[in-house]
Amino acid sequence: MGRVSGLAIDCHGHFTTEPPQFHAFRKAQIAFAEGRSQERLAYSGIDDDELQRIVAQNQLRVQQERGSDLTILSPRASGMGHHVPGQDIATEWARLSNETVRRICELFPRNFAAVCQLPQTIDGDLEPVLAELERCVGNGFIGCNLNPDPSGGHWSAPPLYDRWWDPLWETMTRLDVPAMIHVSGSCERALHTTGAHYIAADTAVFMQLIEGDLFERHPALRLIIPHGGGAAPYHWGRYRGLSIMLGKPPLSEHLMNNLFFDTCVYHQAGIDALFTVIDPKNLIFGSELLGAVRAVDPETGHPFDDTKRYIDALGLDDETRQAVFEGNARRVYPRLDALLTAQGR
Repeated sequence: MGRVSGLAIDCHGHFTTEPPQFHAFRKAQIAFAEGRSQERLAYSGIDDDELQRIVAQNQLRVQQERGSDLTILSPRASGMGHHVPGQDIATEWARLSNETVRRICELFPRNFAAVCQLPQTIDGDLEPVLAELERCVGNGFIGCNLNPDPSGGHWSAPPLYDRWWDPLWETMTRLDVPAMIHVSGSCERALHTTGAHYIAADTAVFMQLIEGDLFERHPALRLIIPHGGGAAPYHWGRYRGLSIMLGKPPLSEHLMNNLFFDTCVYHQAGIDALFTVIDPKNLIFGSELLGAVRAVDPETGHPFDDTKRYIDALGLDDETRQAVFEGNARRVYPRLDALLTAQGR
């Protein structure tokens, strides 16, 4: 069966336990950006002692309780706020958020690896995005989170197969880093951020990729759709059929050499369906550690987002288990593989 993994790598974690002063700064920053305040505050960040305490009591504690070994960590997704006006604000906020995650990974180098937020804006171009990606990768980040809808629910951005995005795909390919496709907060009252906007965006992006020729043009590009791939695995026949109607190759050739789903699906039946429909080579263990759903399932007595428990219950053979928990992540994130190898893991 091959080597049995000693690691469980969680590909989807966010720093969602920021202290009050972090949120207060962001609130003041948004007020300045929107013209509701004339004062542009400075913020020195979170000192190491406080940051270490916060992470030890939250992300690290949960990681250890649930039996995972390393979390790929990024800033709070709903807090990226790409709809907030002003490129300089977006760049300042991305850099502060990314530097906080970088410091967490330096404080806990065997428990966390960093993925960066990009300073996207509704009307901005990609130059600041590319610059921040280059800076972060140069500082040890292993990937990025990419928002396909900076408008927060209005979908004013070009679809991901549009050539407008090509400079980003080319830079990612050169740097050998993947992107997790992850929207930020919803600006629409009718579109709940985590319950509707996230899952709808995952599904919309999957259909965009069917419609286009992105991976034919960028064959080395790797993308991760979170939250179990949105609706795609559970309506696989619909998408296979649409692909045929659009004259595209089979999904296994058209998308699935470059596209991966995480396992952020919060019940056993959903995980069962995901593993039945999707080849395990395209699945990466993820839990959205301290993310969208922080509640205990009264039917099981366990947290909804303890996704490792659902995967363990599948009874996977050793080779498949190693791929889902470790091998696929190391393959999709080569810089993570290099980091772990340097640590002797």
